[in-house]
Amino acid sequence: MAALDTIKHSRLASFFYKFPALVSSYHFFWAWFGAIANGRPSRKIFVIGVTGTKGKTTTLELLNAILTAAGRRTALLSSLRVKVADESGKNTMGNSMPGRGYIQKFLKRAVAAKCDYALVEVTSQGAVMHRHKFIDWKIGAFTNLAPEHIESHGSFENYRKAKLGFLRYVLWRGGKVFVNRDNEHALFFEKELATSVPGGGAGAIIPYSKTDEWAQKCFSKIEPPSFARRESAPRFVLTDFNEENAAAAVTIAKELGIEEPVIERALASFNGVPGRMEFVVHGPYTAIVDYAHTPDSLEAAYAASRPKPNANYQNARLICVLGAAGGGRDKWKRPEFGKIAGAYCDEIVLTTEDPYDEDPADIVQEIKAGILPEDLKDISVHEVFDRTEAIKKAVALARPGDIVIGTGKGSEDWIHIAKGKKLPWSEKKAFEEALEEKEYN
Repeated sequence: MAALDTIKHSRLASFFYKFPALVSSYHFFWAWFGAIANGRPSRKIFVIGVTGTKGKTTTLELLNAILTAAGRRTALLSSLRVKVADESGKNTMGNSMPGRGYIQKFLKRAVAAKCDYALVEVTSQGAVMHRHKFIDWKIGAFTNLAPEHIESHGSFENYRKAKLGFLRYVLWRGGKVFVNRDNEHALFFEKELATSVPGGGAGAIIPYSKTDEWAQKCFSKIEPPSFARRESAPRFVLTDFNEENAAAAVTIAKELGIEEPVIERALASFNGVPGRMEFVVHGPYTAIVDYAHTPDSLEAAYAASRPKPNANYQNARLICVLGAAGGGRDKWKRPEFGKIAGAYCDEIVLTTEDPYDEDPADIVQEIKAGILPEDLKDISVHEVFDRTEAIKKAVALARPGDIVIGTGKGSEDWIHIAKGKKLPWSEKKAFEEALEEKEYN
């Protein structure tokens, strides 16, 4: 998304993007040319794509862990990293699904490295730009759908159509599609997909749920973290939302014939995903870094993080560092964020996330406007526009036993500001430094 924004800042690109049919043809050509130029590599490897508003990266990492535990060689392309066999590096392209033939080059590398599986994160923007085309997908998975990227797609219906287009393409290529039955849009996708293949998709459209008995059995192997004992960072927090991600990975692994003990061992030893409910612990102080950037994911993160009274800390509180993306992106979310923070948090520190060309103060005020008046009687709201200082403020407010959570940035490397510029950033490092400073002062 960030890379696309940079491109669109040029005058030539701005003119080019005024002609949607021309833009579509351009991206379709690159999808076709990339496949031909790289020898149609997807015909030589088992390709799995995961799409959805949230959970794509975690689902892919869980599936990768299971396949690796089963002795399979994997390649992985996500917003977090690019992995081919034993080589892995952070995705620094600012795009989960790069264009200009990149995916086909990635698949070619995976084939050359003798990988058995290629795991690919499929975005709505990538689907609109035909980047899923000319790939022989064997499996496509739908995790969930929630309002997101509405401005860039023009409407929620267009956004949903982009996700649906990818899943239909998987079926058209002879692959199977897995649909999360726990999501409110599951029935829509199942009905629409059933019209895409002969026989209504029998055997090709596979629903799954976190409540499936087989999935729950696997989940029981994941030991929950103990906030009361203040252990070092727990490996993987199995929140309600992460149960859905794990259910997708488990169901696909089962379809691939991976044995149950292998799946259970992989889940039990899974280390989690950087920037997704990632813990930073210093003495009695704990911070959580999470990528939550939709109302649903924000509420799920707060619900999972809010400390419960225990023998050691009877009055532990939840303190949040909260912002929202600028540049006109999904402005409707801002008051929703404020409302959710007011319902779950005891102290709220409002700050910059990725303001782009908007005034951070305006964004903060729109978030603050969502906090209900009755909530303001019991909580304090602080406005600190410098994100480093905001994290320091939140940590300074923390008492032993409290949880401080920062959302929206996760493992991202940059804060995007005006005129396409960006500043280096590490949310985890900012919390580590603030906690260390607090511990030794």
